[in-house]
Amino acid sequence: MKKNFTQFAQLYTKGFLFVIMVCGLLMSVSVKAQLSTAQHIASKMKIGWNLGNTLEATWVPRNTFGTTTQAAIDSVKAKGFNTVRIPVAWFYHSDTITSKIDAAWLSNVKKVVDYCIKDSMYVIINAHWDKGWLENRVNTANKDIVNKRQQAYWTQIATYFKDYNDHLLFAGANEPNVTDATSMAVLLSYHQTFINAVRATGGNNSSRTLIIQGPSTDIDKTNKLMNTLPVDQIEGRLMVEVHYYTPWNFCGMNGDASWGKMFYYWGKGNHSVTETSRNATWGEESDMDKLLGLMKTKYIDKGIPVIIGEYGAFRKKLSPPSDQTLHNASIEYYYRYFMKSATSKGFITYCWDTGGLFNFTSGRMNDRVVLNAIVQGAKDVTTGTAMLRDNAIEIYPNPFRSTICLKTNHPEDINRVAVYDMMGHQVETVEHAAIKSPLDLGSSLKPDLYIVQVNEFNWTRSFKVLKMQ
Repeated sequence: MKKNFTQFAQLYTKGFLFVIMVCGLLMSVSVKAQLSTAQHIASKMKIGWNLGNTLEATWVPRNTFGTTTQAAIDSVKAKGFNTVRIPVAWFYHSDTITSKIDAAWLSNVKKVVDYCIKDSMYVIINAHWDKGWLENRVNTANKDIVNKRQQAYWTQIATYFKDYNDHLLFAGANEPNVTDATSMAVLLSYHQTFINAVRATGGNNSSRTLIIQGPSTDIDKTNKLMNTLPVDQIEGRLMVEVHYYTPWNFCGMNGDASWGKMFYYWGKGNHSVTETSRNATWGEESDMDKLLGLMKTKYIDKGIPVIIGEYGAFRKKLSPPSDQTLHNASIEYYYRYFMKSATSKGFITYCWDTGGLFNFTSGRMNDRVVLNAIVQGAKDVTTGTAMLRDNAIEIYPNPFRSTICLKTNHPEDINRVAVYDMMGHQVETVEHAAIKSPLDLGSSLKPDLYIVQVNEFNWTRSFKVLKMQ
């Protein structure tokens, strides 16, 4: 009996030790399981897009939840984008005293995140302008209350999305208004609070990639003022964010001001010879390369990925004698050159869109010219060419009496066909969706001399035609 008991005790002890060892091994595996590094994620992120003026909209009633659809996100993915930045308002959808975020709002944000995750896209959710609770209060007077809110919001957000994998990234702010070293120190405290709050929730958040905004997300300020990053408990999980709307006179200015006039024309080959006062005088290709190069040297070359969370140049509607066609060509060239320059330097870029590029409900492409420029600009880096496939154009008969026929071997590459009279007035237009081959033109025109202008992605061809009696 004693022998049997001893054998049983020995077996029990060995079994117990085995269980302990197995549990310890499993715990060790669990503890060591981490999400990918920021550099690894950056290598997977290609072309990015913003769902702008939607989840960050504070100019609509609080119970009117901005959103999009799976169809819209599918369309963005199909065009070649694989990462989405979702600007979000949290202050507007929370108790301003307790900082408790509305449960229904968290659910709405999750719905949009899930649309993107379903398409295997990388997703960034941030804390956007949101009444300026952080962005306009980067100062010592508001430091304590902002840090308190920052802690409360990101604890809730991180907890809610705790189980998402490395396709979800968090960005702690948007465009924090910083002017000097003092406000820069305050901003670093906000970033530190953001990091600490996320990490404290554990799980995947212990190693999730987090994005830190430079002062005002301005490249020059970031280069001069942000000489240290906040402390993170895990290495290699931080990215830096800047924005790019340079020169503002061309990219976003919608009226002349005392400090400067709007630019209509930008880049090599796109300057006007008749309206020289509207040509860009700064911020063109060499300036762009120089500014982007500052961030490459300061961060990217040191293993810290940089996202350009917003960029864009927005088309103006011009009136004669301004040249709308030359302006449009400038916009197209700006996007393409920017994408080539930024991509070649290792940036991840996110074009700003509030519905001008994609319809947020149907997913319809509203501006194929700009979308093609973005995608092709990124391709230019890998292909080393700035040319699309050859597209032969035939126009016949010429002269013509009834209609003239335009024939092309790649009608899908043509963005627009326009007919102008000899005074420069546009008298007929066919947009991309209606272009086919062959395409009949001129049935409603009076006998006269005309110019048929065919706009493809990186070229414009013009043909002089004559309609006879």
